[in-house]
Amino acid sequence: MDRKRLLLLAVIAAAIAAFFTFDLKQYLSLDFFQASRARIDAFNASHPWQTAAVFFAVYVAVTALSLPGAAIMTLIAGAIFGVLAGTVLVSFASSIGATLAFLVSRFLLRDWVQSRVGGKLKAINDGVAKEGAFYLFALRLVPLFPFWLINLAMGLTAIRTRTFYWVSQLGMLAGTVVYVYAGTQLGQFRVSAGLVLAFALLGIFPLLAKKVLDAIKARKVYAKWAQQRPAKADYNMVVIGAGSAGLVSAYIAAATKAKVALIEKHRMGGDCLNTGCVPSKALIRSAKLLSHVARSKEFGIDRASASFDFAEVMQRVQRVITAIEPHDSVERYTGLGVECVTGTAKITSPWTVEVATDGGSRTLTTRNIVIAAGARPFVPPIPGLAEVGYLTSDTVWNLRVLPKRLVVLGGGPIGCELMQCFARFGAQVTQVEMLPRILIREDPEVSALVRQRFEAEGIRVLTGHKAKQFLVEDGEKVLVAETVGENGSSREVRIPFDQVLVAVGRIANTEGYGLEALGIGTTKARTVETDEYLQTIYPNIFAAGDVAGPFQFTHTAAHQAWYAAVNALFGAFRRFKADYRVIPWTTFTEPEVARVGLNEQEAKEKNVAHEVTVYGIDDLDRAIADGEAHGFVKVLTAPGTDRILGVTIAGEHAGDLLAEYVLAMKHGLGLAKILGTIHTYPTLAEANKYAAGAWKRSTVTQGQWAFLAAFQAWRRGEQGFGAVLGQVRALLTDKRKAYAADAH
Repeated sequence: MDRKRLLLLAVIAAAIAAFFTFDLKQYLSLDFFQASRARIDAFNASHPWQTAAVFFAVYVAVTALSLPGAAIMTLIAGAIFGVLAGTVLVSFASSIGATLAFLVSRFLLRDWVQSRVGGKLKAINDGVAKEGAFYLFALRLVPLFPFWLINLAMGLTAIRTRTFYWVSQLGMLAGTVVYVYAGTQLGQFRVSAGLVLAFALLGIFPLLAKKVLDAIKARKVYAKWAQQRPAKADYNMVVIGAGSAGLVSAYIAAATKAKVALIEKHRMGGDCLNTGCVPSKALIRSAKLLSHVARSKEFGIDRASASFDFAEVMQRVQRVITAIEPHDSVERYTGLGVECVTGTAKITSPWTVEVATDGGSRTLTTRNIVIAAGARPFVPPIPGLAEVGYLTSDTVWNLRVLPKRLVVLGGGPIGCELMQCFARFGAQVTQVEMLPRILIREDPEVSALVRQRFEAEGIRVLTGHKAKQFLVEDGEKVLVAETVGENGSSREVRIPFDQVLVAVGRIANTEGYGLEALGIGTTKARTVETDEYLQTIYPNIFAAGDVAGPFQFTHTAAHQAWYAAVNALFGAFRRFKADYRVIPWTTFTEPEVARVGLNEQEAKEKNVAHEVTVYGIDDLDRAIADGEAHGFVKVLTAPGTDRILGVTIAGEHAGDLLAEYVLAMKHGLGLAKILGTIHTYPTLAEANKYAAGAWKRSTVTQGQWAFLAAFQAWRRGEQGFGAVLGQVRALLTDKRKAYAADAH
C-alpha cells in the first residue's frame, strides 16, 4: 500500500478510534437530544443557518466514516428542522457522506479486494454489470442491507461516482422522508396518531418499496408488448417441455385447479425416462450381473458363466422404459386435468405461445409460462468427428451390436457410467479425458478409487489427453489425441476404434423458443437467465430444470419445478426463493460415488473452515460379507461442532447411504444425532453410524483419555485420588492454553 493510502487509512482509523474512545456516540442519541432540546431549539431560533451547517457537517462525517447514529440523526432532523428543511438537509448530507465513503472504499480497498476475494463479490459485480444504476436503486429503495455496507461494497465495483451519487440520493429519498416525518412526531414527546403512523410506515416501507420497484421493472419490461396483451387468457399456465421439470410444474398447476397446457415435441418423460436415468440404470443392472459372474470365485463358486445377446440386453432396456412410461404418459396427465399438446412451442409474447402441430399452427394465451425445455448432449467441434460418426447419451440406445472397440470422450458421470457397462459386456474401452483426472468435481481420492476399478476391469483410462482429430486410415477409424510428455513436450497418441461415444457434457435447449425476441438472456453456462425465484426478466415467465441450471439432475429439476409453478400461480401473494442448500447427487459407477454439500476440495477452494472425518468401509462387517469391502464415508464438519458441511461416500450403494446425511443436513441434525440412532446390524447403513463414531473419537483429547485412565485406575484401587486430581489440573491447564491460543 502506497504512502497516500496509508496516510488516509491512518486518519480514518484515528477518527473512528476517537469516536469510540471519547464515547462521542452519546451525543447522537435520543436521550441526549431530549436533555438538550431546549438549548438546541434556542440556538436554532437565533442562529438557524449555523445550526443547519453544523448538523449538515456532522451528518456528512458520520456517514462518510460509516459510524453508528445516522438513523437517530435523521429523526432529530425532523424534530429540529421540520419535514421540508429536515428532508433537504438529510438527503444531501447522507448522499454526500455516502459518496465519500464510496470513494474511500474505492481508493483504499478496491484493487486489493477484487484481486483476492473478487469471487465473493460476484453477485454485486454481476448486478452492477447487468443493471447498473437500477441495481443500486433497488438496494437503496429496499434496505435489506445497511446503507453503510452498500456504500463500501459499491466502492469495490466499477460503477461511476456520478451515477452512485444521484442514484443514492433518489433511492434514499423516500426512506428519508419517512424517517424525518417520524422525527417531527418524536419532537412532541408523546404518543400521537402521527407518531404511530410514522413508525408503521417505517415497518412496512421496505415491503411497499419492493412492490413499487417490482411494478416499475414490470412496466418497463412489458412496455413494448402492451398492445399485444390479451384481454383474457385461455390458461393459467403453459409449460414447455414434458421432462421432469415440466411434468411436475404441470402436475402442481392441475392440482391447484389451474388450467394448464403441457407442450412436448418429442416424448413424454423427457431425457430421464427415454435416454437418461431410466435406460442407463437398466443397462447398469445387466452389466453388474455380468460383473458378479466374472467374480464368482470371490464368493466361493468355482466356475460360473453367462451367455447373452447384446441386442436382447438393449431390448430389456426398452422394456423397462415401457414399464415406467405410464407414470409420465399423456393419458395419466390428461386424467389429472392437464391438456397435453404435441408440437413445437415458440413464445411470441409474454402471454402467447405458438405451437406448430401436425394439424397446423395453434396459439395459446396464458397468464404464466414455464420453460422446461431440458438439455441435450454437447458435441464439440472436433475435426473429422461428424465424418466418422458418433454416439451420444441420446443415440447410444439404438445400438443392437456391441462395439468391439469403443472410445469414450469425457471423464464425467455420464461417460464413466456408460463405458463401465460396455466394458463389462466385453467391449475394449478407451476413455479419453483432457483434464488431469476423471470425475474432476469429486475429491482426488474418489477419482483415484474409481479409476483403479476401471483399470482393474480392463478399461484404458487416458487423462490429460485432448482429442485433436478423427481420421479414417486404411478403412479404420482413428482418434488422434494430444498429450504432454514427462519432458513437457506434446506428443500425439493414435487410438483405433469402431465406435466413439461423446460424453463431454450437456447444453441447455434455449434455441428456437423465441427467447431472443423477448430479450430473455442466457448465462455463461448457456442456460436461461433467472433470478432466485426462477423468474426471467418477465415476472410471468419462469424456467426450471436443465434449461435453467445450475444443476442437471432429475431430482433438482423436480425441486425447481415446485418453486417455478408456485411462484407463477401464487407469486402475487407470496414468492419462494429456490433452495439449493442441500443438493445430493450420485454417479452410478462401481464403486458408486454419492455426495451432498461441500467436498474437501471445494471447502479448500472457498476457504471454508472445516474438519474431516473418514471411515473406511473395508472395516464394515456387511461390506466384508458381501465382498464389497472398499470405499469410504468422508464427512466435513464445522470446526469444534458436529454440524455437517458435506458428505462424500464412495462404495456399494453409496447413493442409498447418502439419504441419511441429506435428511440430517436439511433438518439441522448433527453427527451426534446419527451416532445416537440405532442402525440395523448387519447393514451397509452402519457405515454412517461408524463415521459419526470416528468423529466423536476425534473430539476426545489426549488429556481427556489420560484423565479417564487415571479415573478408572483409581476406581480399581490401583492408585490414589491425587492422580485423578493431577489429571484434572492438567486438563484445565490445556484448556487455558487452548483459549489463549484462540484469543491470540
